[in-house]
Amino acid sequence: MSPVLMEKVPPGKYVADAAVRPRTTEDVAAILAIAYAHDVPVTPRGAGTGNYGQATPFDGGILLDLRALDDITVNDTGTITAGAGARLTSIDTVGRAAGRDVWLFPSTKHSTIGGFLAGGSVGTGTIEHGTTTDGFVVAATVAPMDGSGELRTVTGDALTPYVHTYGVTGIVVEAEIRTDPRRDWTAVYAEFPTYPQTVAVHRRLTGLPVLPRLASADEPALVPTLTASVALDPAAFSLRVIAEAGTVPELEHLVRDGGGRTVAVRTDYAETDRLSGMSYNHPVWFLQRAHPDRTLFHMEIGGTVLWDDPDAVRATYPGDVHLHLELFRHSPGAMLVASYESAAAVESGIARMEAIGLDVHSPHQWYVDRNPELAIATAATTDPKGLLNPGKLSASTAARVNIGVR
Repeated sequence: MSPVLMEKVPPGKYVADAAVRPRTTEDVAAILAIAYAHDVPVTPRGAGTGNYGQATPFDGGILLDLRALDDITVNDTGTITAGAGARLTSIDTVGRAAGRDVWLFPSTKHSTIGGFLAGGSVGTGTIEHGTTTDGFVVAATVAPMDGSGELRTVTGDALTPYVHTYGVTGIVVEAEIRTDPRRDWTAVYAEFPTYPQTVAVHRRLTGLPVLPRLASADEPALVPTLTASVALDPAAFSLRVIAEAGTVPELEHLVRDGGGRTVAVRTDYAETDRLSGMSYNHPVWFLQRAHPDRTLFHMEIGGTVLWDDPDAVRATYPGDVHLHLELFRHSPGAMLVASYESAAAVESGIARMEAIGLDVHSPHQWYVDRNPELAIATAATTDPKGLLNPGKLSASTAARVNIGVR
């Protein structure tokens, strides 16, 4: 999804020497012990899409396919324990059958839980529960790359260097994650004539008696390529919400009072997955796919200026700039999408966005950028030879590396 990375990491440039699929968690520990003894790099993979290079085997070696580790157990405490290769779709199905809702899952819901914890951050459920590092993980079983051939259980604050660090500190082979009591979720489609009307409702959704699971909004430029199950007006601003069933009447009232209209209410739970598949960076991908003659880039940004002064946000880059909005607990986030000129031009907009009060995260890099110093310190013990997913961890990630890393 990044033209910057497409130039640096074109398809086929970096490949593994072998793919290995362990059948048990003990297999993973044994494979790492052998790889350690022979100085063979190991890059973990699951079932999701690696859009930004974090799962690229820069130094060859073994591509560790964890999809066979797919056991799922609902615990008496209400948490769910799953192997790293269990898909979120399966975990959700098992959990809901037992009366539980997984706290959050990625917009690519067929991804595996190991990949989501290693490379994901936010997703459906973020409005209420924050990110993957905000208590989502109760415990994890980790295989280090230290020659020991052991598995270790990690809990509490000790989990921090293993979440969203791309496997450079150890391979998470199993995780225990939090759930809530199951709710009846409904997919609601609404539309508005203008951006101010859209955001006026978007920012009020956190006042609903039960927080929505997701709330995405798009400008007309992005609407025609969305994969909705209902007809969407290509000239209108689209608002899509996964709402608890009991809050739908109040949500419809907000839409109506805000000058919009409710397009559809879909009570089939599968429709909430479809709606989730149109969140975060997916609308950008749909737009890129529909216009192969255009080279686009996107930036991940956040802050109330997205609601209050969208023109200032759009002015940070030249030409047509469009926004896909998401809702967090206290403020909006967005994918800004615009035409690509060069890596330098992309980088030049970061200071302008920060100057107007936006938080900026650049997806145009592959380095660990969450708690990098802690990841470096942990990997010194758990991966002393630097064989786990090489090239993703650097001391320079404590500041900015490549483009706009924070």
